[in-house]
Amino acid sequence: MAVDVASLVAQAREGRPRAVARLISLVEGASPQLREVMAALAPRCGRAYVVGLTGSPGVGKSTSTSALVTAYRQRGKRVGILAVDPSSPFSGGALLGDRVRMNDHASDPGVYIRSMATRGHLGGLAWAAPQAIRVLDAAGCDVILVETVGVGQSEVEIAAQADTSVVLLAPGMGDGIQAAKAGILEIGDVYVVNKADRDGADATVRELNHMLGLGEARKPGDWRPPVVKTVAARGEGVDEVVAALEKHHGWMEEHGVLAERRAARAAGEIESIAVTALRERMGELSGDKRLPALAERVLSGALDPYTAADELIQSLTEG
Repeated sequence: MAVDVASLVAQAREGRPRAVARLISLVEGASPQLREVMAALAPRCGRAYVVGLTGSPGVGKSTSTSALVTAYRQRGKRVGILAVDPSSPFSGGALLGDRVRMNDHASDPGVYIRSMATRGHLGGLAWAAPQAIRVLDAAGCDVILVETVGVGQSEVEIAAQADTSVVLLAPGMGDGIQAAKAGILEIGDVYVVNKADRDGADATVRELNHMLGLGEARKPGDWRPPVVKTVAARGEGVDEVVAALEKHHGWMEEHGVLAERRAARAAGEIESIAVTALRERMGELSGDKRLPALAERVLSGALDPYTAADELIQSLTEG
C-alpha cells in the first residue's frame, strides 16, 4: 500500500519515532517508493556526524555505544543508532542483541535506536545502511553511531560509511598484534582499548601505538590516530573518546578531509545503486537471446569475452 512520503518525512523531521521507523522500513524493504523517499530526504541531509564503531565480538561495542550516547545526550545532541546485528538464519531478521543492551535510552525522545540485519551482506554492514543513515540525518540527528557486526578481514566497510571510524579492542582477547592481520589498523581514526581494568590493557595500548608508528610515514599536520583507554561499563574514559572524536572532526574540516570522505561515500552509493540496477536487468535476460548469442560467438572464437561483455552492457544501457 502506498504511503504519504511527504507527510512521513515531515513527521520524521519533528522527531516522531514511528515516522522514522516507517521510513527505514521502506528502505530495508526496497519499497517501490524508495526513490520518492530519497528525493524527499535529499535536501535535508548532510548535517549529521557519522561515527562508525567496529571491533571483534566481545570487546564491548554495544556497551561503548551506549556510553557514547549518554555522553552526547549530556551535551544536548540528538543521537541516532544503527546497530547492525547478524541475521537470524531462520527469519532473516536481526537478533536484536544490541537493542536489549541499550534499554537505558529506549525512553529518551532524543535517541533513536534501530537494529538492522546484515541479511547475508558481507562487510559487517546491512546493505540498506547508507540509506538508513540518510533517514536519521534528515530526521535531525546530530550524531549517528553505526555499530557493526564483529570485525574480520573483510568486515571493514564501516570506513567507507562513516566520517570517523572507531576501532575497539580489549586486552586478553587475542586482539593486540592480531588486529594488524585483520586489516583494522588501516581503517581506524580513533582506537579504544575497552575493559582497561583488565590485566594487559597497558600492553595492548603499547602494541597499538607501536603498530601505528610502523604505519605509513605521516607528514606534519597529518592525523595520527589516538589510543584511548576506557571501561565503558562504568563510563570511564568515555569523555576522552568524545574529545578525540571532536578533535578528529575538527581536523577533517580544517583539512578538507570531511568533504572528501562524504563525496567518496556519495559516489560509492551511486555506484552501488547503478550496479544493482544493472544486475536486475541482467536477471531479466532469462529467455532473452542476446546472452546465448554472445556466448556462441565467444565459443566460436569470433569474439573475446571482454568485447562480448561490452556489447551486452551497451545493449542493456540502451535497451
